Amino acid sequence: MITLMVIAVDRYFVITRPLASIGAMSKKRAVLILLGVWLYSLAWSLPPFFGWSAYVPEGLLTSCTWDYVTFTPSVRAYTMLLFCFVFFIPLFVIIYCYIFIFKAIKNTNRAVQKIGSDDNKASQKQYQKMKNEWKMAKIALIVILLYVISWSPYSTVALVAFAG
Repeated sequence: MITLMVIAVDRYFVITRPLASIGAMSKKRAVLILLGVWLYSLAWSLPPFFGWSAYVPEGLLTSCTWDYVTFTPSVRAYTMLLFCFVFFIPLFVIIYCYIFIFKAIKNTNRAVQKIGSDDNKASQKQYQKMKNEWKMAKIALIVILLYVISWSPYSTVALVAFAG
């Protein structure tokens, strides 16, 4: 989810602030961002190994998950914080980014239609670049939607169990 949030934020900056994002992303910066994502995810995955909640078998005992059923304050706190910082906050950031991406695309399409009568090569090139960015944003949005749709039932069950 954190990786998908970073992808949405990247698309947000590229589409809504194209001039500010020129040259902003280098290989080194991308590696640092991915390292940050992995460290953040690791930070939320390790606490059950050290006594804050636990990993327990579930279902047919073929997989395990964190213990979201036990009603101790420690387990409940971990579960709520995990949902907040690893599911809901990234989801809201993704929604925010895509709302403004859609607005930027809508405004750009209007501006291009006004300029459309001119045969300005620079504006056509900028429009083509924006179209390509929009295609990449749509692909990212589809991936994010599929991820959220596929994990929402599990999240709902975990939250219902958490609530008792």
